[in-house]
Amino acid sequence: MKLLVCVSKTPDTTAKISFSADNTEFNAAGVQFIMNPYDEWYALVRAMELKEATGGTVTLINVGPAENDTVIRKGLAIGADDAVRIDINPGSSLNVAKQIAEYAKNENYDIVFCGKETIDYNGSEVGGMVAEYLDMPFISYATDMKMDGNSATVTRDIEGGKEVVELQTPFVLSAAKGLAEQRIPNMRGIMQARRKPINVVSPVEFEDISVVVGYELPPAKADCKMVNPEDMDELVRLLHEEAKII
Repeated sequence: MKLLVCVSKTPDTTAKISFSADNTEFNAAGVQFIMNPYDEWYALVRAMELKEATGGTVTLINVGPAENDTVIRKGLAIGADDAVRIDINPGSSLNVAKQIAEYAKNENYDIVFCGKETIDYNGSEVGGMVAEYLDMPFISYATDMKMDGNSATVTRDIEGGKEVVELQTPFVLSAAKGLAEQRIPNMRGIMQARRKPINVVSPVEFEDISVVVGYELPPAKADCKMVNPEDMDELVRLLHEEAKII
């Protein structure tokens, strides 16, 4: 099978978030970046499992500048065969999707994987947009996938339960928790990753139809208020008058 895995760079989960340029840009100063966990732990690893079971190739694709190569190399260390980086600093999810789709449309991939969302913006947008550009079926929030030749049986999360669908390749799939188990790159993989190619591709022209006006941080959390477990009347009063949840 010929598999494409979309990977993105996100701040580490412990990074302190701030903004600059009148709150219109993320402040990357001093921030440690990682591969988006949904891309790495579930999308990439499930693609690797398919490759190991049926043969084929796994290609990574990233839309971003040269500093993203470090994150891409980790994916290569986990076992991907090669990688493509679209050399642009995208302004929107739609631009990311357009760049990925333009590269993928003539490559005849059987499955395009992506994580269900990035842990910084939590938009869950790119997978569906890529599928639309490629005119492929799209399965979101996949937690299990079984292949039988070119036929896939996919279980996905829905409100209040799960849904099982069957479809034929090619398709686009967004990976959620449960689709695979995290893999840690070993020393052999890390050494091999240094020799694997990253193909840098020029972006196609694209005019963003949405732009960021500004970001703002959520209000600071209030101090924790302790209540005597014997004083239920006070607890009920606080929940009603201050928390306003009853």
